[in-house]
Amino acid sequence: MSTLRATARLQLHKEFTFDHAAAQVDYFAALGISHFYVSPILSAQPGSRHGYNIVDPSCINPELGGEPGLQRLVERLHARGMGLIVDIVPNHLGVGRHNPWWQDVLRWGASSRYARWFDIDWHSPDTILRGKVLLPFLGRSDEDVLQSGEIRLVFDAGLGQFFFDYGEQRFPLAPDNYADVLEQAGSSILSPALLASLDIVEGIGIEERQVLADSAFALLRELSANPAGLAAIETALSAFSPALLDGASALRDLLARQHYCLSHWINAGDEINWRRFFEVSELAGVRIEEEGAFEAMHAVLFRLVAAGWIDGVRIDHIDGLADPAAYCLKLRAELVARMPQPAGAKESHTELRAPYLIAEKILGPEEELRPGWQLDGTTGYEFMDQVSALLHDAAGEAELNAIWQETGGGMSCSTGVEDVRRRFLSSNFASEFNALVRALHAVALADGATADTSLMAIHRTLTELLVAFPLYRTYADVHGRDAVDQCVMDAAVKRAAARILPVDQPVLALLEQWLGGAAPSDIEDKHSADLRWRAMTRFQQLTPPLAAKSSEDTVFYRYGRLLSRNEVGSDPAQLALSVEAFHAQASQRQMRLPQTMLTTATHDHKRGEDARMRLAVLSQIPESWHAQWQCWRLLNAVHTRPFGDVDGISATDEMMLYQTLIGAWPIGLDASDHAGVAALCERVAQWQQKALREAKQQSSWMQPDLAYEAACQHFLEAILEVHPENVFLAGLSAFVEEIASAGALNSLSQTLLRLCSPGVPDLYQGTEWWDVSLVDPDNRRPVDFAARQRSLQERQGQVMTLRGWREGFCKQQLIAAALLYRQQMPSLFAQGEYLPLTVVGPMARHALGFIRRQGEAAALVVVSRFSAGLVLEGPMSADDVMPLIPPTQWGNSALLLPAALHGAGSWRSVLTQSGLPMAGGDRLPLSEVFATLPVNLLRFDLA
Repeated sequence: MSTLRATARLQLHKEFTFDHAAAQVDYFAALGISHFYVSPILSAQPGSRHGYNIVDPSCINPELGGEPGLQRLVERLHARGMGLIVDIVPNHLGVGRHNPWWQDVLRWGASSRYARWFDIDWHSPDTILRGKVLLPFLGRSDEDVLQSGEIRLVFDAGLGQFFFDYGEQRFPLAPDNYADVLEQAGSSILSPALLASLDIVEGIGIEERQVLADSAFALLRELSANPAGLAAIETALSAFSPALLDGASALRDLLARQHYCLSHWINAGDEINWRRFFEVSELAGVRIEEEGAFEAMHAVLFRLVAAGWIDGVRIDHIDGLADPAAYCLKLRAELVARMPQPAGAKESHTELRAPYLIAEKILGPEEELRPGWQLDGTTGYEFMDQVSALLHDAAGEAELNAIWQETGGGMSCSTGVEDVRRRFLSSNFASEFNALVRALHAVALADGATADTSLMAIHRTLTELLVAFPLYRTYADVHGRDAVDQCVMDAAVKRAAARILPVDQPVLALLEQWLGGAAPSDIEDKHSADLRWRAMTRFQQLTPPLAAKSSEDTVFYRYGRLLSRNEVGSDPAQLALSVEAFHAQASQRQMRLPQTMLTTATHDHKRGEDARMRLAVLSQIPESWHAQWQCWRLLNAVHTRPFGDVDGISATDEMMLYQTLIGAWPIGLDASDHAGVAALCERVAQWQQKALREAKQQSSWMQPDLAYEAACQHFLEAILEVHPENVFLAGLSAFVEEIASAGALNSLSQTLLRLCSPGVPDLYQGTEWWDVSLVDPDNRRPVDFAARQRSLQERQGQVMTLRGWREGFCKQQLIAAALLYRQQMPSLFAQGEYLPLTVVGPMARHALGFIRRQGEAAALVVVSRFSAGLVLEGPMSADDVMPLIPPTQWGNSALLLPAALHGAGSWRSVLTQSGLPMAGGDRLPLSEVFATLPVNLLRFDLA
């Protein structure tokens, strides 16, 4: 395995396959990347653009090129000394006709060999669902769909099997119903002996029933090859046609005898009896703790690791698992056991090679990744939050608060989250919540001392506990909670206690014990211990989707104080981070997780990394932004008036739209460019519809308010209409141009900090140029790699310059220079200590610096910040005017260097190759450091 230095995240799909990725290997090698880090590679739903809806874990996705395509990619990577990290999805699978495991469960019900692999409640209190799977995939009520003939019983001659077809969906007929169907033909070709062979009774084991079914399917394939046989089958099917007098009734009765129950999709939140991924009914939770499920889900991964094709793994949505700690330990052990080792490694007792293993995990404030999981780190959301907050100015918070209050969006972020959680528990997650309530009631009933605890008391108290829960989840296991989780639960209990009735206080104390305060392993009665474990698991698998959906996917679209802080892994209520806090977190990261991933852009981000950095400038100029907002409101008031039956666009939606336009406006776009403005309008319109529906205020996905959405669309198109009298459009362009240079400086600082801070820097596809993308699908648009290759080749060997900065070439130069230096000094950045530097002088708050040191090797990283009002500016056409704080502005501000690096050598810029003079032996003048660039990376050369 090549040394891990930096990763390039690539999104694979049928239009960007393994071969497309292989074609970029040389480019990324020249950029300094050591590993490709790709989206899931197993067989997903046909046409999937992301790969997280895997339907067949037993094979490589044929749309990506299958195993031959993967082999070609790996060979190309290895030829350049590079490796491969893959994304895996242990928590869920896509359901539907393409998933053979899911289809088997629908065919055989609870007796299916895969029934325990999916997290299905086969003992629903609803008698209609007992022993069945709810399938909420109908567009209308089941009766309406039946009467309209949208559901049809069909025969697949190639498979020799019967199915119910509904649009693109296909649901298998239970094999023990086959004879009943064929009897309707009344044909002599269907002899009693043949019908008897198809009568697969339930009284025998599933293996024997499967053998009989396979034989029956073969008989039907043979029968259907005969025209008379096929005609008999079609006659049998016609008895279930709604076109006949009794057809709908017969079809209804046949459906009622299946191992599933079809339902309108709107009932999913209330009635579904299986764990989903969040609230997505197309993704079913997998019980990866089941041995058979674990082996089957990872069989391909283990084989590819053993073959030396895969060097690392990214675990998707680890918080969805029943026991993340146990899973991580087991996965690491299995991977190490299969990973090719150097000859004689085991015999010589040298340290075995281990895979790179990280997890997608949102860490809350003060939360740390559990060391006992033996992970190398996370996917880097916490770094994305920290570096972004560092480049927001806390001095602008009061004014930004006042602006937001003007819109009427006065709710605090935390209050908004709590309100949404409460609503979700009675709607989107009502079924999962009620299942947890019943599980806890079962715990109560199992103990005579608590048997009188009512279901409704548990319901009321649990609601407040979940609303008050501060993090994504706890990780209690059969041994109960650890000290960290106890602190989390104590905080939640304290907040919940202040909100519940005195009569429910004892119930809250019981919940605290049942949910991990008392260890299930200490309970002698196995049934009671199992009930306790089941309740704990349900609780810990409910809090993550509840937290994510209420914050990231709802409140982030409601709370618009400054949208650059509404990012995955961030708390919008926290505007800024001090230099001291950033240094402390970096030092901690170097000690605990030196190989954790560092990212500033992902396939899930709400806004591109450079859109966020441009919006961050507003925190530096809040008064100017306030005046601009008020001006634009007046200019566009005519468009906010009633439109159709709608009173007009709300002030909060208007505010968030303006911020989105500021962030997403491409640098250099002319307001008179019809095609360019139209393209921007189309992108923002997609964001706007998603934002309105995710906010769940004026509209929603379940009940879209098309009239209000049309009013917002009209407003957007009106304010972006290209004509000479559109003062707003010209003003928007001018305002973006005014702050774009300061935003670009923010971006370069963010980029260098990602490349040189403790951790492994990740580069999301295409972000080596300016990234002003919006939420998906905008952040997954095709990347023009050919143009990026040409740009890199044209500037290879040249020193970094800001000339042509609007195209983003300087960002690419910075990435290449820093990554190639990391390639020359791998251990310095992998193991080197992190030394924060003090900045002195009148401009101290505008710079941050640190040193990475290992032995006699040292690198100094320094970035500027808060450049609005200081940066040189000029017209868009002036290529010689570059975004830079004039060196004279820095005055006598300087970096204080450690005594060990006084006079022992000299500092030379990796970016410009120029040497820097020392001032008084222990000071590095910022006027020299930032003479031609707003950031710098310096290497230490011994005298």
